[in-house]
Amino acid sequence: MDIPIEKKKKKRKWPWIIGLIILGIGMYVWNVYANLSSNIKSVHVEINRDKSELRVEKVNLEKKEPFSILLLGVDQRENDKGRSDTIIVLTINANERSTKMLSIPRDTYTKIVGYGTSDKLNHAYAFGGTKMAMASVENLLDIPIDYVTEVNMEGFKDIVDAVGGITVTNMLAFKEDGYSFPKGKIKLDGEHALAFVRMRKEDPNGDFGRQERQKQLIQGILKEGASVSSLWKYKDIFNALGDNISTNLTFGQMMELQKKHKEALNSIEQLYFNKGQGQMKNGIWYYMMNKKELKDVSTELKDHLGLK
Repeated sequence: MDIPIEKKKKKRKWPWIIGLIILGIGMYVWNVYANLSSNIKSVHVEINRDKSELRVEKVNLEKKEPFSILLLGVDQRENDKGRSDTIIVLTINANERSTKMLSIPRDTYTKIVGYGTSDKLNHAYAFGGTKMAMASVENLLDIPIDYVTEVNMEGFKDIVDAVGGITVTNMLAFKEDGYSFPKGKIKLDGEHALAFVRMRKEDPNGDFGRQERQKQLIQGILKEGASVSSLWKYKDIFNALGDNISTNLTFGQMMELQKKHKEALNSIEQLYFNKGQGQMKNGIWYYMMNKKELKDVSTELKDHLGLK
């Protein structure tokens, strides 16, 4: 009789152990969720526009409708609103499982919507903030801009450090801000990443080379941020995001992105403007778009967004 009793005791222990594990996991997940929702509230900003004027109806992420996001990397200066020195448009199509990423030269000469003048595109943010930047990019590309995410480039390094650094493939050996970047695969911490993405004077491709490095950094952060190991760094990641990012995406919309658009964000095709020319106007250098190239890129983005 002793043996059966002992066996019964062992069997009774397992439900308690499993229960404790489930409870521990549940508490961890709840803690992550609580921290996430709290930080998302801190990064969410309302923009006084319900939808793009180029949309008949507001885009529905739950129905996996294609949409666009404007990424603005802002270098803020003391007593200055700052300029959007990094201007990137993403179009995401969940049904095609693809994302197109377009980097726009910051010196592009274009109409600044709502300011009554034409100037460098990156001045739109300085003149009228996020809303004017969105409207000016819409006017240039003739596509709706559905959402916007603004990143403080000085704090960008905190985000890179929070995910544990990123790995990129450097196509050009160079030095910037006292750091050396050899050719090949390199691991970057936050300070190195900021210098890596800012360099353009030593690059024979100028701003276009910088755009390629921007793409690698964005992909690196997305990859590291989605990794299992990042679960243990979630507090650092959320704090870094909360301090340095603002967006008009709500918490619910971000959850829809994670659930239904994740695969599309894992496949990014880079688009460029490289057929335009530099031109001096009143002693100031501008990038003048090639009209045919601009029209071709606009058409490609419209097709990707499912617009006729």
